[in-house]
Amino acid sequence: MIDLAVANAQETFQRMSKPLEERDIQVHHVPASERVVDLATPPWEPDEYDAGFVYPGRLMEGGVADAMLEIPWLNDHEAVLTSRNKAEVVARLGRADLPVARSVYVSNDVSEATLADVFERFEPPVVIKPNSTTRGVGVAKAHDLDSFLGICDYLSLVHDYRATGDRSFLVQEYLPDAIDYRVMVLEGEYVGAVERRLPDDAVAEGQWKHNVHRGAEARGVDLPDDHRELAEAVAAELEIPFLGVDLLETGDRLVVNETNARPTIDEETKYEPGFYDRLVEAIRSTADRSPR
Repeated sequence: MIDLAVANAQETFQRMSKPLEERDIQVHHVPASERVVDLATPPWEPDEYDAGFVYPGRLMEGGVADAMLEIPWLNDHEAVLTSRNKAEVVARLGRADLPVARSVYVSNDVSEATLADVFERFEPPVVIKPNSTTRGVGVAKAHDLDSFLGICDYLSLVHDYRATGDRSFLVQEYLPDAIDYRVMVLEGEYVGAVERRLPDDAVAEGQWKHNVHRGAEARGVDLPDDHRELAEAVAAELEIPFLGVDLLETGDRLVVNETNARPTIDEETKYEPGFYDRLVEAIRSTADRSPR
């Protein structure tokens, strides 16, 4: 029996617990954030777990947990940090000749004239996206220059606080009516995908973000080979073992929008047959790297 530490206590933890337990992997909730930890009396023993699932999303808390647990992670600190940096992902994939949404990276502070020049490079509307947030937090759409500059002003106010770790954002092309896919890749191989779609009433009210946490519905789909191959190429380029790859398809274009190295595990029916068997193999391989 392998003891697996999982920082996420919500959907992923609950969905994976029973299938993994049936395959001799015991899943344990190891909360790294929103708690008090006495550093002289750690809540975990260093040899309590054999491996970790994915590194905690809050990197500071993750560092503390990592120091106490001393375990290998399926997706480690570097994997999570790489995927979290949206601009780095776009730049690396672009240099590898993989199709990405057209993007400009802005590191504050820059002048209003510079921002106006950025806006003029696109056909409006444009998408403004904080570089390291998740779940669609802070993502906005601007139809004209005044709105764009106003959104940038709000970001500058946030970035004025010197404790802000990331003072950058992306400006990206807006792809109307795009089909939004979350494609899952495990150790280089496609293991399933969902199409994320907003309910009709949400679209009628002007909602456009396809994040599940924003009300979108995810349904399992059978992707064409070229979609699968693109997602696998992204995971290989970033060298991330378990990766969610967000693809946007519109007209004759298929582009990578962003990635997630802490992806939510969906219902088993939305994945390829044998998904959990392959996940177990990856976890066992991770545990084999443990110094214990």
